[in-house]
Amino acid sequence: MTTNTENQGNALDLVKWGIAVILIAAAVIGNQMYSEASVLVRAIGVVVAFAIAGAFALQTVKGKEALEFAKEANIEVRKVVWPTRQEALNTTFIVLIATGILAVVLWLLDMGLMKIVNLITGV
Repeated sequence: MTTNTENQGNALDLVKWGIAVILIAAAVIGNQMYSEASVLVRAIGVVVAFAIAGAFALQTVKGKEALEFAKEANIEVRKVVWPTRQEALNTTFIVLIATGILAVVLWLLDMGLMKIVNLITGV
């Protein structure tokens, strides 16, 4: 019984995904076909078609899982302790200084190795 129910759910999900894809394709094709129409009207039509397609997609098993994942991710983002502006600036300056020092060291190393290669090859 469970296997039969899962197969029916998968078949129904395929239909929902098909409708979503058809709506998106219709939005893209309609936008091209009615290129002489107002941009505002076309933009609203595309947004509405994408919203309806999204509503169909969210009714599928994968869509529900994606929505649940997004909700959980939002909860986790609220738990993050974000740095203050001063901490972010200090860290940025430290990274910039360290990058500059490393760039100079690598430049000096490159110059030294080039001199050694020039001495060996006589170029």
